[in-house]
Amino acid sequence: QVQLVESGGGLVQAGGSLRLSCAASGRTFNFYAMGWYRQAPEKQRELVATITNGGTINYAESVKGRFTISRDNAKNTVYLQMNSLKPEDTAVYYCNFRVLAARLDYWGQGTQVTVSS
Repeated sequence: QVQLVESGGGLVQAGGSLRLSCAASGRTFNFYAMGWYRQAPEKQRELVATITNGGTINYAESVKGRFTISRDNAKNTVYLQMNSLKPEDTAVYYCNFRVLAARLDYWGQGTQVTVSS
């Protein structure tokens, strides 16, 4: 099992910034990815950004150039720096840990990000 603890959500005005953190603990794996997904009201959960333990990064087109994902392997923590936030970024953001070989997913509890216009 993998436990994920998220922090850093909140309310911010359009154009502002927030930083999300997600700390993983529990079982270790050789090949995995960590990242963030989000779900707005009445919409499906969508990928925001992911990073593998090998350093491969993937961003949704809608956040490229505004969001930056990074990781601290020593702390088993992944970060999402969100700049130039827009009202359409408003959603619950979920941390994800994926065991690549098994396609097994673990999820955090979610943190609310609200961007006011």
